[in-house]
Amino acid sequence: MPTRREFLGTVAATAAATRLGAADAAPATAPAGLLWGNLLHLSFNMWCDRPVASWGPLKKEDVHFVTVAPHLRFDQTLWDDLTARMAKAGMNLVVIDLGDAVRYDGHPEIAVRNAWTPAKLRDELKRLRQLGLEPIPKLNFSTAHDQWLGHYSRMVATPTYYKVCEELIAEVCALFDAPRFFHLGYDEETIGNQAQYALAIVRQHELWWHDFRFFIAAVERHKARPWVWSDYAWAHGDSYYRDVPRSVLQSNWYYGLTFDPAKEKAVRAYVDLERHGFDQLPTASNWSAPENFAATVAFARRHIDPARLKGFLQTPWMPTVEKFRAHHEAAIDLVAAAIRTGRPAP
Repeated sequence: MPTRREFLGTVAATAAATRLGAADAAPATAPAGLLWGNLLHLSFNMWCDRPVASWGPLKKEDVHFVTVAPHLRFDQTLWDDLTARMAKAGMNLVVIDLGDAVRYDGHPEIAVRNAWTPAKLRDELKRLRQLGLEPIPKLNFSTAHDQWLGHYSRMVATPTYYKVCEELIAEVCALFDAPRFFHLGYDEETIGNQAQYALAIVRQHELWWHDFRFFIAAVERHKARPWVWSDYAWAHGDSYYRDVPRSVLQSNWYYGLTFDPAKEKAVRAYVDLERHGFDQLPTASNWSAPENFAATVAFARRHIDPARLKGFLQTPWMPTVEKFRAHHEAAIDLVAAAIRTGRPAP
C-alpha cells in the first residue's frame, strides 16, 4: 500500500471532493463512550533532511512536505478555526504533534524559530479543554519520523539519546497536566520507508524491542497510557501480538477502500489486534480517499468488540497552514458526518 508521503499531488482533488459543510450544521453530539479525534500538527518536521528526486517531481511550494524547516510552519487563525469546527462537529479529542514546535525548558536547542513557549502551550491546552476537546501529546520516536529531534535523531540508542527522550516525555507530561494518553508514533521504521533518506537509521530485532519497552515505561512512569501506530505488526505479527503489553493503545491505520483482510495486511491487523485482546482506536485519513473514514468506522464496528473499540482518529497529514484549509476542514466534516449518522455506510 502507499506510504503517507505519497499523498503529494493528490491533495487538491481530495480536498475539493470532501467538503461537507459541517460548519453550517447544528452542533453534533458524539456518541457516549467513544473518542472522536483529529491529529493536528504544530511541528511538521518528520520526513527527512532534504528533498529526494526519486519521490517524484516536487513543486517549489511542496518542498516543505519532505524537508526540515528551521521555522515554525503554522497558522494560528487556521488552528483556531479548525479546533472550533471540531468542537461544533461533536469531536472530543485532539492529538497534537508537538515535535520541535515547543521551546522546551529542558531542551530549548530542539526548537525551531518562532516555536511556542511552554506558557503559550499551557494557555492553548486550557482553551482546548474549554471547547470540550481533550488534548493529547504526540512525539514520534520512530527513526523514520524523528527529524524534529535535531542532532539527537542521529544519536539513537546512545545514553544521550535515552536521557533526552526521557526528559522530553517528562516535561510534556507535566505541561499537559498528566495526560490520559501519550502518542509515541513508532511507525514506518523500515528500510523501505527510509530508502531515500540522507541518513537511514532502522532499529531491528532486540534493539527495536528494547527501545519500545523504554518508551512505554517512560510514559507509564507519568501515569499516561502509551499509544502507538500498529504497523510494526504487519510484518512482525507473532512477536507483536505476544510481547506488546495490552496496556498500549493501538492505532492501526489503513487509508484505502479495500477493506478485505485477505487482501490487505493493514486491514487484517484490525482483526488480529481484536483477536489478541488489544484496545483499539482505528485511524483513517482523507489524503487519498474521502470515503476512508466512514469505511473505517463501519469495518471497525463490525470486527472490534465495543469493549475494546475506544474511538476513531482522523489524520489529514497536512501542515497547519492556510494553503491546506480546505483539506483540514474536509477531514473534520467527514468525522462530523460519522457522528451525525451514527452508522456511516461502508
